[in-house]
Amino acid sequence: MNALRLALLPALVPLLFACTTVGPDYRVPDDAAIHAPAANGALLGADNAAVSVGEVPDGWWRLYDDPKLDQLVQQALAANTDLRVASANLKRAIAVYHEVESENLPQGAFGASVARGQIAGEPLLHEEKIPVFNFGDVGLNVSYLIDFFGKLARADEAALAGAQASAAALDQARVVVAAETVRAYVQGCAATHELEVAEHQLVLQNRGVEIARKMVEAGRGQPVDLLRAEAQSDALRANLPRFKAEQDGAAYRLAVMLGKPPTAESRAEYACHEEPRLTQPLPVGDGAALLKRRPDVRQAERELAAATAKIGVATADLYPSIRIGASTGLSGILDHLGQGQTAHWTVGPLITWNLPTNGTRARIHGTEAGAEAALAHFDGVVLKALRETQTALSSYTRELERAGALRDARDKASEAARQNRQLYQAGRSPYLSSLDADRTLASTEAQLAAAQSQVALDQISLFLALGGGWQGAPKVEAHTMGER
Repeated sequence: MNALRLALLPALVPLLFACTTVGPDYRVPDDAAIHAPAANGALLGADNAAVSVGEVPDGWWRLYDDPKLDQLVQQALAANTDLRVASANLKRAIAVYHEVESENLPQGAFGASVARGQIAGEPLLHEEKIPVFNFGDVGLNVSYLIDFFGKLARADEAALAGAQASAAALDQARVVVAAETVRAYVQGCAATHELEVAEHQLVLQNRGVEIARKMVEAGRGQPVDLLRAEAQSDALRANLPRFKAEQDGAAYRLAVMLGKPPTAESRAEYACHEEPRLTQPLPVGDGAALLKRRPDVRQAERELAAATAKIGVATADLYPSIRIGASTGLSGILDHLGQGQTAHWTVGPLITWNLPTNGTRARIHGTEAGAEAALAHFDGVVLKALRETQTALSSYTRELERAGALRDARDKASEAARQNRQLYQAGRSPYLSSLDADRTLASTEAQLAAAQSQVALDQISLFLALGGGWQGAPKVEAHTMGER
């Protein structure tokens, strides 16, 4: 046995002094999508007059200058159930990080036991029966794992990156909650706006019905003209329930975003009559700022860092585990505890080395594949962020153009309807011409109201894609989850 120890000593001594951290050191690969020049340049469509390359503000919803809207968003950020889930997940991830971090500290254990029993005499070469005794045992063990190969360091890296990914997930949840709260508010405003437009058109059409009725009674009009006017009035009235249902749905969604039952509050508290409007071009920044700002990109990058660190954790299992420990205690007959013959202690290193036949190399290959998948996911999130932003930007600017064209059409239809109405009342034009002009006006006004609503919703979709709104979240302090 002594010869074996002497033979192994030359092989073990270099290991004791060759402290290293196995596994790859993390860095974002050069060929990752986030490094592509096209991903970091100007956004297509950013030269439109309706947008600017300015920085997206932390609380972008304040650009609408609507105190009621700001209050609703703040309430949602404080009480939304999705945020409570994300916050709990972050707390759990931080706890896991501290649990892994504690492995770097000396580990201790204390034990004590009392038992009454009889031990067999045969193993002790006693032929007579040994009497029954009361036995006692008290012991204290202390050990420290020497991290020669960086297994604990890599585990810390993985746990820290996982906690940071959870923090980014919480930020992403804040982005979504802010945007969806504003969306529900704007949808309620849009439904009210479109309802008021439809009601106004109904009032005007009802006036036309009265005019047609009076013309028939005076013998200057045809009964069929009155029927056509009443049919148009009924068609306009049929649109009202749809807008009222949209009002109800928006109110229910907003209440739930605030963490309340759908009917918990009076709708009057957050009612509005038209969509909030921006008083300045919408700031969009550029691709580089977008990728730094979006929490889901940061989350995917941290998940890649965790997956890379896990390769080192698995690789360290190829090497010896060296632990320095000491133990002391008392063991023997209970009445003799404390006497010299019951005392024991040990001090020394413990070296364990598992052969790679236990699946270690397979685990390494598995973690390497996991890192490849994490990189692919990271690239996918980056590309998705760019696609969502470009799509939202294009939809917003195109819808603005459409709303502008509809506004011109509405103005012309309004003037045509006015002139046709005057001609009909003067008996110089058939009622059908006036009715067609009124129908055209009602249609263009409804289309314009719907387009204005869509513009407001497209603004929110663009703000959501830009990934702002999380910056005001409470930060995790360095002593809670700090970099090493």
